[in-house]
Amino acid sequence: MAAALHVRKAARNNAWSNDRLLRACAELSDAEFKAARTSFFPSLFETLNHSLSVDLYYLDMLEEGGIGLAIFDSFVPLAAEPLRSAQLAADRRLVTFCDAQSELSLPRLVETDRGDEGKVPERVDDLLAHLFQHQIHHRGQAHAMLAGTRVPPPQLDEYFLVFDASRREAELAALGIEGPEAIR
Repeated sequence: MAAALHVRKAARNNAWSNDRLLRACAELSDAEFKAARTSFFPSLFETLNHSLSVDLYYLDMLEEGGIGLAIFDSFVPLAAEPLRSAQLAADRRLVTFCDAQSELSLPRLVETDRGDEGKVPERVDDLLAHLFQHQIHHRGQAHAMLAGTRVPPPQLDEYFLVFDASRREAELAALGIEGPEAIR
């Protein structure tokens, strides 16, 4: 598969998975969402807000917004339902960014703000790969934490197989995101 097509599909899968997980988390009370749990970050609240803040940081770099690490200074952690809305907005930005990529633009270098280490040029495709990996990593942690609550964790290991098309169409449409069949 061509790299540009892959990042378009990965962005959609990322949005779909984030929404499934955050819909489940929205069924928890605020106390349950913020309760101490065993993981790298000690709660669903902290884990999923970390994921969103890193998404915003990477989106700023990819879109060459110039905010850099200052994004973390202004980030305000959110409860589950507003977090779901904010994550969807970030995911839609990521889908839009990925849809604009081509085989020629993916190896392009963008500056990344690495604080004391300065500005480090990174390839767009590498930043996207890291962003998707980061999301998968923390969704897995959140999924495991959710398993320790009264809310069953959602299915997250589906991708865009023909077999699963009927399972995802309504969910993607509700997110306002075209499915993989619509992209080239």
